[in-house]
Amino acid sequence: MKGHTATSKGRNASDEHYVIDLCDEILGCKASRQHRFDFLKGDAGTSLPVDAYYPELNLVVEYYESLHTELTPFFDNKKTVSSVSRGEQRRIYDQRRKDVLPKHGIRLIIIPYTDFGNTKKLERNHDYDFNVVKDILKRNGLELKKSQ
Repeated sequence: MKGHTATSKGRNASDEHYVIDLCDEILGCKASRQHRFDFLKGDAGTSLPVDAYYPELNLVVEYYESLHTELTPFFDNKKTVSSVSRGEQRRIYDQRRKDVLPKHGIRLIIIPYTDFGNTKKLERNHDYDFNVVKDILKRNGLELKKSQ
């Protein structure tokens, strides 16, 4: 139980969680976190999670940490059940989300960590980060309320 609590706190303290909190604030609704769709499957047949799903907007938001774009040898070189490296599998699953979600009428917006600056960990300047996320959402054609 103790380990589970630590893991939960770890995820809640993550940059992904922070960025999705900003999305919730900007969009004025709460995302379903780590949401799974029956039609979005991994190689082993299990449903792939998405970082955030906003059903009322038919929108998925994915936050791309450095592991989505950079090699992490310790983790990425390990083989998966489908006999590809974890890094390659991540790329395959990222592409699958890009291909499959729109076919089901769901818009996908990717928020890369690089849009926040030069560091891999966000510095967490709320006003700055809020504006970065807001600009990304607008750039992707999302209409935001006037108060935003």
